[in-house]
Amino acid sequence: MTTPAVSFEVFPPKSVDAAFKLWDTAQALAPLAPRFFSVTYGAGGTTRDLTHDSAAVLHRTSGLPVSAHLTCVGASVAETMEVAEKFHAAGVTDIVALRGDPQQGDSHFSPHPEGFANSVELVEALALLDKFTIRVGAYPESHPDAVSQHANIQYLKRKFDAGADEAITQFFFEADSFLRFRDQCAAAGIDRPIIPGILPITNWTSARKFATACGTTIPAWMDEAYRAAERDGRTELLSTSICTELCSELVAEGVDSLHFYTLNRPDLTRDVCRALGVTPQSTLSNVA
Repeated sequence: MTTPAVSFEVFPPKSVDAAFKLWDTAQALAPLAPRFFSVTYGAGGTTRDLTHDSAAVLHRTSGLPVSAHLTCVGASVAETMEVAEKFHAAGVTDIVALRGDPQQGDSHFSPHPEGFANSVELVEALALLDKFTIRVGAYPESHPDAVSQHANIQYLKRKFDAGADEAITQFFFEADSFLRFRDQCAAAGIDRPIIPGILPITNWTSARKFATACGTTIPAWMDEAYRAAERDGRTELLSTSICTELCSELVAEGVDSLHFYTLNRPDLTRDVCRALGVTPQSTLSNVA
């Protein structure tokens, strides 16, 4: 089996303890020579400054590429582009450009009166700067706000046409969900890389809730499997097995790159990577 390239998502810390978790995650995963680390934005842009600081420090201390999330939520065009320029000044030249989730208390996304209306406009503005590698989100089982899968794919195409270099998908639990989507995108004329997003399940209750919120299909067998595993104290073994099998199926179907949502808990991700043949290449000695 071909060894895939990997990348990892982390989120910015909101406390001293969380900061240690982030750096521990970086220390554990950086030796696997990831293509990049991505650093998330909080819902409604609530961690904008933390994202900037975490991305800058992670890039400086690890020497690895960092892809910082940037959303359209709660900021004017000028403010959003100022954040982008700050990322660039800090050496962060990769951006994950997203519309973003609704602000706290809102059920639907509402653009800032002077802000970008959507992610396509954000991608266009970033592409005009000609300073960044631009990644965008993709939804194998359709975005919750999309009227159809066809509309979902056409919107992804618009993001690529606007200047995106690569897409990272929402997580999914069955390989066919991604493979079907990949074929549909190819049929629509999309020829840029679409990287499957993988969620190693550290807590089934939380993962299930997250999946329900973002429209990810939950196979019936997973509920029963986790009930049995919890009864026997084998949830970690089950999670490693499920995630490794999913990744192996994707790689067998020609997928050459995987993006892991680590939730700042590196152990399960690292175990899955090792099972796939992704082994340590270097050490990360500067992270404190």
